[in-house]
Amino acid sequence: MSVYPSTVAVTSSTHEYIDGKVYSLPDCWVPVPPVDLRRGCEKKGICDKRTTMQEAVSRHITDDINLGMGGLHDTRGPVAIVHEIIRHGVRGLTLSLSSSSICAELLAGAMILDPGHLSIKRIDFAWHDDGHREMRPLLGYLVDAGMVECSDFSISNPGARFTVGACSSDLSGWQSLEDAGSAEELNVSERIGVHGLSGKRETAWSFCRPDVGIVHVPAADMCGNARIIGALCGCPDIARAAARTIMSVDQILPQEHICGYAGLTEISSDDIDEVVEQPFGATPGACRGHYGFDIAHLLEFRTLCEEFRKSGNTDRLQKYYDRNIFGCETFEDFLNLQSSHSLQEIIRKDGGQSLDLD
Repeated sequence: MSVYPSTVAVTSSTHEYIDGKVYSLPDCWVPVPPVDLRRGCEKKGICDKRTTMQEAVSRHITDDINLGMGGLHDTRGPVAIVHEIIRHGVRGLTLSLSSSSICAELLAGAMILDPGHLSIKRIDFAWHDDGHREMRPLLGYLVDAGMVECSDFSISNPGARFTVGACSSDLSGWQSLEDAGSAEELNVSERIGVHGLSGKRETAWSFCRPDVGIVHVPAADMCGNARIIGALCGCPDIARAAARTIMSVDQILPQEHICGYAGLTEISSDDIDEVVEQPFGATPGACRGHYGFDIAHLLEFRTLCEEFRKSGNTDRLQKYYDRNIFGCETFEDFLNLQSSHSLQEIIRKDGGQSLDLD
């Protein structure tokens, strides 16, 4: 696919003809940014970045940050990192993600239970008017009650904004943007404008550059070079766009095993600051190559959330958090609460595709 010399995301079903050449219109363009455009590169690159979850979260999660969350629905969501963020506490979060998941619901529930300990200021993702609010009752409660702001994008837009954030510093290539405002407005808005190359009116999404990105991957080396099976779920773009990125990983592989199949590396160590080895770090969601969905746990949590939305009673929701998050010092403590049978069952569901090819 040919690529425009542009740094904006565009939606169109046609082809463009420029200087006699045909250019198909992808959702976004991804030229690699110069290294000096990256923010805070001291620890990027080839070095041992392994640390504990507590150290990674305490080092990077502070008040009033934009938090970019990897994963798609409940596939490879950074659940273990979210558990630690909830225990850590943070206020004034902006959540930027491609779709709702148990990770976003867990953060929303923590705010409902104790907004002085954890609070969300804004949510930017695709969900609010898609007709499936029953899948995210806690986020729906916060938005409908006016407790958080919400930007509603179409399904592809949030991912495109991460991609643009990974490669651009502005909306260059456009002759004009209707209703263009401040940089802050552009960071969260869609605009219709005339593309400088095609001359056509197109929809543009401005960049999204989280202060901190959190992603979970099935395998990586100690430097953060990650191997992913199946859908990428936006994680490479979030890691590249974010100023700092925390990566949790189910299995750390030797560097020579990663280097031996470099073409399978989906996230570069240049985009990672912290690496935390955490088996089952996406459960009760799925992580292909290790385990499938824990449907029983997902349904249990969603039932509690829906009960709260209908009744306003937080008692059962509070018990869930006290048992599974606040009552645990680490994610390993949470895993110890799960039956060995349920863990073996989700491993069986995955099918056991190997990530280590050596």
